[in-house]
Amino acid sequence: MAPPAAGGTAGPVGPAGGDGRAVSPLDNPDGTKPGLAAITSAGDKAEARALIKKVATKGRGPKTGYARDEFGYAWMDSAPGGVPFSHNGCDSRNDLLKRDGEDVRFRGGSTCVVVSLTLHDPYTGRTIAWTKAHATKVQIDHVMPLSYDWQMGAAHWSKGKREDIANDPLNLIPVDGPTNGAKSDSGPASWLPPNQRIRCSYAVRVAQVSVKYDLPVTPSDKEAMLRQCGG
Repeated sequence: MAPPAAGGTAGPVGPAGGDGRAVSPLDNPDGTKPGLAAITSAGDKAEARALIKKVATKGRGPKTGYARDEFGYAWMDSAPGGVPFSHNGCDSRNDLLKRDGEDVRFRGGSTCVVVSLTLHDPYTGRTIAWTKAHATKVQIDHVMPLSYDWQMGAAHWSKGKREDIANDPLNLIPVDGPTNGAKSDSGPASWLPPNQRIRCSYAVRVAQVSVKYDLPVTPSDKEAMLRQCGG
C-alpha cells in the first residue's frame, strides 16, 4: 500500500475552514458530538497515548467472505445494540450529516433528510458546501473500515454486532468524498488524514472504536497511532 498521505491531495472543496464546531475525541467518547478537533496539548497527547496503549494487536486475517451487506444495509436505523441515534426514525447517514453539518437544510416536510449543509472536513481541513444533488462530494467514513474489521475479527461476530459497528457514530465521520475513497480499507500505518493537525485525534478515534468493540489492530497500525500522538 501507499504510505500515509502527507498533504492536501483532495479535490477542490473550498477555502480552509478550521475545526468549526468540532470536538476533541477525548471529550466525545460516544461519538454524539460533532467533528474531530485537533489534540494539541502535552497533557491531552499523554491521555491519547494511554488510550492507544490499551488497543490489542494481531495480524490481519483474510478477506474471504467479506461483503458490505454482512454489516447490514447502508444506511440503517435499526442497529440492535443500542448505539447512539439508532431507532430514532432517521438513517445513520442523515444522523451524521446533521451531527457535523452547519447551515443544515432538510427536504420539505422532513426533519431527517438533509439536502444541503456546510461541512468543516477534518480530513482535509477545508470547508465543503454540500448539496444532495452532488451526494458523493461528502461521504461517511468508517474510521475502522468494515473490511478491516472483518479481517481483524468481525467475520466471527454476530450479524447484530457487525450492524452496530457499521452504524455507531463513534465509528462514523462525514468527510470529503475523494479523500475517503483514497483511504479505502487502510489502517493508520498505510493511510492518515492529509490534515496533519488532526492525525492524533484520528488515532484516538480508531483506538476508541477498537477498545469499545474489542477489535484489534495490526502492530504496525498501533505503532503508527502512537507516533501521531508523540509516542
